[in-house]
Amino acid sequence: MNAIDLWHGTLSPGDTIDQRHWRLLDASERQRALRLKYHSAQARHVELHALTRRILARYLARRASRIGIGREARGKPYLIEDPEWTFNLSHSENRFALAIAKNCRLGVDIELCKSRSTLAALVKKCFAEKEALYWQNLPEGEKLEQFYRFWTRKEAFVKATGGGIALGLKQCVINPDNPQALLHVPENCGLTADWRIADIDLSEGVACAVANDGGIDTVKLLEIDDELAATF
Repeated sequence: MNAIDLWHGTLSPGDTIDQRHWRLLDASERQRALRLKYHSAQARHVELHALTRRILARYLARRASRIGIGREARGKPYLIEDPEWTFNLSHSENRFALAIAKNCRLGVDIELCKSRSTLAALVKKCFAEKEALYWQNLPEGEKLEQFYRFWTRKEAFVKATGGGIALGLKQCVINPDNPQALLHVPENCGLTADWRIADIDLSEGVACAVANDGGIDTVKLLEIDDELAATF
């Protein structure tokens, strides 16, 4: 497999947990769902992780409910019985993205590009000096989209490493002149040249990025269809 498969789609509306989805989850996935405060968030969590299992089952030739999914110290999921396969999951409200590949570290992030009054403060806190200067010099009409472009690239990278935001978003520096490349990564993350960043165009108002260190340049987009939904 010399490409990253990126599944994407829209989760169902409503706040009732579908029992067909619930039955596919393991105990830890169910516990995480029940810890969420709102019923709508619980229902999205359950559907999202059930979909993930159904999609992974296509690759692993195993029943969705029998796939062993573990979590690293900072929460990154991995396949217990199939370590050569790697996957990563992201959602923003009802939009989601699931990246699947082999023999690499892999991360994905998706964000709805919502206007917020704290953009400048977030740039100051989370962007490296070169990134912040680039963003500050953009025309006002481009700042919102470009903020989320940089944010998803950086989030995809820190998720791929397994360090999450605790790794420090300022420590991974995207090249503004070539957003598919990194200028700097923390010492324990390998060489900057090992990493690839890909911007994914899904729809207007949605930013998405995928990061990997397996030298994979091809991302194949796959949308959830009625056939897959009907397999529950």
